[in-house]
Amino acid sequence: MEKISYLGLPNCYKLSNGTAEVVVTSDVGPRIVRYSFDGAENILGEAPGATLTTELGDFKPWGGHRLWVAPEAKPRSYAPDNAPLKVEVEGERAVRLTAPVEVATGIEKEISVALDEGGSGLSVRHRITNRNLWAIDAAPWALTIMRGGGTAIFPQEPYISWDDYLLPARPLVLWHYTDLSDARWSIGKKFVRLKTDARAPHPQKVGLLNKQGWAAYQHGSTLFVKRFAYEEGAAYPDYNCNCETYTAGDFIEVESLAPLKRLEPGASAEHTERWTLFRDVAAGASEDELDAGISPLVAQV
Repeated sequence: MEKISYLGLPNCYKLSNGTAEVVVTSDVGPRIVRYSFDGAENILGEAPGATLTTELGDFKPWGGHRLWVAPEAKPRSYAPDNAPLKVEVEGERAVRLTAPVEVATGIEKEISVALDEGGSGLSVRHRITNRNLWAIDAAPWALTIMRGGGTAIFPQEPYISWDDYLLPARPLVLWHYTDLSDARWSIGKKFVRLKTDARAPHPQKVGLLNKQGWAAYQHGSTLFVKRFAYEEGAAYPDYNCNCETYTAGDFIEVESLAPLKRLEPGASAEHTERWTLFRDVAAGASEDELDAGISPLVAQV
């Protein structure tokens, strides 16, 4: 573990095991601002100059990975998180970051990051705590901004013949601005894919109930995979979505969500993702080539 400056943020912590590295900041957030192979380009997007102004103040996404609370609402979801964090070192390559309680929402946010001793494996635990004097219905929401120029990949449910099963497989949720005829979408038998396009600034978004419990992002020959739990029968946000993606121009997010829960005062909810990077992945253009290229890798995460 090494203290460094990154994205103009002076109090960052770099965790490395010789194969992969991750950088978190204690200046704002909590945020993970970098994840890569050792010395390679950041697979996470970087947006240090971006700002969204609401009646609660200026929200700065910074890029990278953050923790939000579902369901989304303005201005609540965009409460500024620009204050310094509490840092607890939990091992040679593990750290916990806890933000001050948000004055506007009464929510305390915490991210714990642990890099494996070897390889690129990273565990990211998210925790929200209700510090209000009343109960709330909420869910941890893990949003990862990816480096522009790639493609987000989500699994379809396994094929079952109409002769064998008649009930629906899962919801695919659309927003009012979703346009499935947009060329950035590719919806096939095995995968739902969304690519970035710097020439297309208008946003696109879908959500889905992802029972397979994984999502991926392909940038060049590097594949990023995140795994997360699916809880059968649970109520998830946004018409029952535990996985969402959003793009506008070069900006793209790969998101996972925990089930909605009633949190009494002082109660917490947690959500864990497992991240892995793979090098030299030849995914190909067709669905069959993509399946052959990434499915054996996803199975390792």
